[in-house]
Parts: sequence; C-alpha cells; structure tokens
Amino acid sequence: MYRSNLTRTALLLASLSLPSGVALAVPASPFLAMAGSWSGGGVLSTSDGQREELRCRAAYDVAGSGEQLRLNLRCASPSYNFDLASEVEYRGGAISGSWSEASRNASGTLSGRASGDHVEAAARGDSFSANLSLTTRGGRQTVSIQPQGANITAVSLTLNRR
Repeated sequence: MYRSNLTRTALLLASLSLPSGVALAVPASPFLAMAGSWSGGGVLSTSDGQREELRCRAAYDVAGSGEQLRLNLRCASPSYNFDLASEVEYRGGAISGSWSEASRNASGTLSGRASGDHVEAAARGDSFSANLSLTTRGGRQTVSIQPQGANITAVSLTLNRR
C-alpha cells in the first residue's frame, strides 16, 4: 500500500513538473496562417512553351480552430482566367475536401497532407487533375500547381497578405 501511494505521488509530481501543454501538444492547423486576403501574381506555362504573367487575388476564410478552410482564388492573364473555389478540412495532418472552377465548369475532390507552413495536395476531377504545393510564411505565400493532361503545364504564384 505504501509503495503504491509513493508511486502515484511520484507520477503526479512528474506530470506536474512537465511544461504546460506538453502532454496535450496537438499540431496547429496550417490553415490559421492563411486566413485573410492575399494578392500577387505569377506565371502560367503552356505545353507549347508559352508563358503568361498572371495577376491573382485570394481569400481564405478559416473556421473553428483552423479545421475548416474556404478558399476563393481568381487569376487572370491575357489569354487565361480561372476562378477556383474550395472547401477543405484539416484532421491530424490530413486534408480533404472539394473544389470547383467556375469558368470551365469543372469540379472534384482534394486530398493531401499539411504540416507546419506547408500543404501538399492532389486535386482530381472528371476533366482536370493537378498536384499542388502551398507554403505560407508570414505575409508571403508561394503556390505551385502542376496540371496533368492539359494545355496548361504549370502555374507558379507568389501572393502577399493585403
């Protein structure tokens, strides 16, 4: 009995001496750093070797403690426009959701991983698929989109918080 109480007391003291939050450390959602309005530009590359400058605006609405994200991204160049909307959930490092692109009437699913300031995802649909990478550091965000089987072969963006 004495040994059991001593063990419990030692465990209690050991747990109280841990820095606060250590036992319950949960990675923060990367969506939190994205919240707000962003603008900037980049380059769109096509399969015939052409490159066009893009101008873009993005809005990220983050709900809860960062588990839900609603994205609206609009970009335009002299020859191309796209208007992307997405709703994504974050759960323990995994992301999943849906996307739609209004000007081409395309839609599909989105899945991938998020950690720290970086997101890697795959967008899949009936008429479009792409891999994307997004990194947010402070007031700067870089986005890389690699479509498959389309005239557009790459989109590279740099956005700044407005």
